[in-house]
Amino acid sequence: MRKSFAILLILTLASGGARLATAAELQVFAAASLSDALQELAAGYEKSSGDKILLNLAASSTLARQIQEGAPADLFLSADEEKMDGLEKRHLLLAGTRRSVLSNTLVVVVSADSTVKIAAPADLVAKVRVLALAEPQSVPAGIYAKHYLKAQKLWDRLIDRVVPTENVRAALAAVEAGNADAGIVYKTDAGNSRKVRIAYEVARSEGPKISYPFAVVANTQQPDAARRFLTFLESPAALEVFRKYGFLLAGGS
Repeated sequence: MRKSFAILLILTLASGGARLATAAELQVFAAASLSDALQELAAGYEKSSGDKILLNLAASSTLARQIQEGAPADLFLSADEEKMDGLEKRHLLLAGTRRSVLSNTLVVVVSADSTVKIAAPADLVAKVRVLALAEPQSVPAGIYAKHYLKAQKLWDRLIDRVVPTENVRAALAAVEAGNADAGIVYKTDAGNSRKVRIAYEVARSEGPKISYPFAVVANTQQPDAARRFLTFLESPAALEVFRKYGFLLAGGS
C-alpha cells in the first residue's frame, strides 16, 4: 500500500501544477478525530511537495472559535457542518473552497477487559454508570451522540451519568483509563485503540448524519498552497488513507 500511495501522491501533485520554488508553511486546523490519518498524509505530502504542514488538532468548536478570534489558519477541517456554517456566515472562508469530504459512524466502547455487553442502546441505562462523551453542547462528537440518544429516548435517563470531555479523543481516553464504564465515540477512534473494544455499533442508517467539511480560511496568506493541499485531501491517494483509518466518504462508502 505504501508504494501505491507514493505513486498516487506523485501523480496528484503533478496534476496540481509545478512545485513552487519557495516552500509554503500551512497551518491546518483539524478535528481531533482526523489526527492519525492526517499525520500520515501530512508526512507524505511534505516529502513530495516541499511544503510544511503544521497540524492544530482539537475539537472543531475550539478550532472554529480560534479562527473567529483571528488565529492564523490556512485550512479548517471540521467534524461537522455547523461549525463550518458559522465561519461561512462571518465570511471567514475562502469562497468556493468548501466541500464535504468524509463521514463516520458512532460506536459504544468499553475497556478491552470489560465484561459489559451492550446488545441494544437501552442497555446503556441498565449497565453503564459513567458514560464519557465529548462535550455534548459544543463538540461535534458529543452533539452527534446526544442527538442519537435523544432519538432513542435515552438522553433524559442518561444525562446524569454523562462525563463531558474536551474532545472525542479525551472521551476515548477516559474509557481506556477506566474512568468511565463506556463512551460513545467515532468508529475511527475506537479502531485505533487496543485498550477498548466496540460493544455496540450504531448503524449508519440509524445514527446522525456525520459530515466532515473542509475549506480554505479566508485570511490565509498562501491561498494557492492551501488550495493545493485541499485538492490533495480529496484525491484518490488521500481518500485511500482515510478509508484505511475507517472513514467513510461523504454520501458514499
